[in-house]
Amino acid sequence: MTRAVLTPQAEDFPAWYQDVVARAELAENGPARGSMVVRPWGYAIWELLQADMDRRIKGTGALNAAFPLFVPMSFLEKEKQHVEGFSPELAVVTHGGGEQLAEPLVVRPTSETVVNHYFARWVQSHRDLPLMLNLWNNVVRWELRPRLFLRTTEFLWQEGHTVHATYAEAVEETRRMLEVYRRFMEETLAISVAVGEKSAGERFAGADQTFTCEALMRDGKALQMGTSHNLGHNFARAFDIRYSDADGVSRHAATTSWGTSTRMIGGMIMVHGDDHGLRLPPAVAPHQVVILQIDAQQGTADAARHLEAELSGLGVRTHLDARTHTSFGRRSVDWELKGVPVRIELGARELTSGRATLVRRDDRSKSAVPLDGAARAAAALLDEIQRALFAASRRFREEHTVPVTDLDEFARRVADGGLFLAAWSGTEESERILRERTGATIRCLVDADPPAPTCLVTGLPAAHTVLIGRAY
Repeated sequence: MTRAVLTPQAEDFPAWYQDVVARAELAENGPARGSMVVRPWGYAIWELLQADMDRRIKGTGALNAAFPLFVPMSFLEKEKQHVEGFSPELAVVTHGGGEQLAEPLVVRPTSETVVNHYFARWVQSHRDLPLMLNLWNNVVRWELRPRLFLRTTEFLWQEGHTVHATYAEAVEETRRMLEVYRRFMEETLAISVAVGEKSAGERFAGADQTFTCEALMRDGKALQMGTSHNLGHNFARAFDIRYSDADGVSRHAATTSWGTSTRMIGGMIMVHGDDHGLRLPPAVAPHQVVILQIDAQQGTADAARHLEAELSGLGVRTHLDARTHTSFGRRSVDWELKGVPVRIELGARELTSGRATLVRRDDRSKSAVPLDGAARAAAALLDEIQRALFAASRRFREEHTVPVTDLDEFARRVADGGLFLAAWSGTEESERILRERTGATIRCLVDADPPAPTCLVTGLPAAHTVLIGRAY
């Protein structure tokens, strides 16, 4: 039935994605080009995702704070690489209150500059360090080709900023947050990711190092899910963030930043979704179990409410769908589109037999279980579904990650999708040639032996092993 609603993935993956976002009532385009309205079902997913991530971030010692939406242009201009990297994406306010502003204001594309301005005021002594902040906010980057959740002009995100006494401590923090992200994506979103350092050409503007979590979508394209940046002393020098060490010597601090966004929802759709809609990991499903009351008989209604209370008592996010005026088929399709992990179908036939029907969203299998044990059976399925979705994501990524040693062969194969392990010389010129000739980019450097002794692009001696592919 849903095949009439959704374009099949194999026929047109981008159209399928747009269909799912619309039909599952996740989001719609906003009135301004590139803006996004996140609907209640999509926002409920974001809230669950946010709460889990927030808990993990606070576990590292970071504290939440809020900073202004408007940033003076002079702040961005203090760090040369940073402003050059972001200048094509900036939204700039030149007038306010009916008058031209003395200094243009940038609608924040990210908050490194304004945060580091205040770090310079707040950090005086080594006793003030480390200082670790996290922000939940919205940012604006002027996208040329917007796509809901993946690339929008305005989007919701999380951005962390820390300041440390030494460069080594900043490196440690950068890697620690990369691991926080990796575990969140695998344990909560059930998405298998490759982690590694970005090449110079893909590095965050103003960073010494950028580390990334890269996932593989079902159409074979990569998606950058989250990044962690070692900013070294660059911003500390630009904003004069100094502290007195234990000997009273004034030293420049070292800083980091790291971030994720609503792009993770887009990634979750494209990793787990099928031709019937979303398949939500139970950890971030607004309704983990939906009880589908089939008829309006009093006995059915009483049994459904009892089952709802039992599931809620087990800590399961449960919803009772008692819309008996709407057809059973229509309601089943709606919840399948929205990706609810487990449905329990309950009607007069089930009451007579003493068995309820459980439907798993991940594999669409049905099973009949004793009515008095249906709540426990449904709750037990949630962990199983979470594990199964992650296993499927890992298997897909591993099966579609292959070594490549010939550039012509790679150019022919890259359009079919997947990630490719390749040897790389480390030169900027080779990155440019790779991008221009194949449309692919280096997604990250990985800890693995190179598949060949010489660079895939230049033939120079291999310096790194990299994952390459086309990406969103």
